[in-house]
Amino acid sequence: MHEMTYEPQGVCSTRIRLAVADGILVRAGFEDGCAGNSQGLCRLAEGRPVAEVIRRLKGIRCGDKGTSCPDQLARALEKMVAGVASSPKK
Repeated sequence: MHEMTYEPQGVCSTRIRLAVADGILVRAGFEDGCAGNSQGLCRLAEGRPVAEVIRRLKGIRCGDKGTSCPDQLARALEKMVAGVASSPKK
């Protein structure tokens, strides 16, 4: 399992914690921000393939912001996938 803490930019949330196993988002959680929305987002995304979560959430905007919590989750997953792909195998 790969775990990561991501610091989102341009949104109310201050951290996103992720866990991915075998290409599936196993666990996601936001710190701060809109508690109900972030919990709902995580419950809908958990258990889905990472590529699907990225595809569905990337580019979503919150009001006049250029990003949103869903978009930041997608960006965090992209960063995680890129890091896993470049990590040496043990």
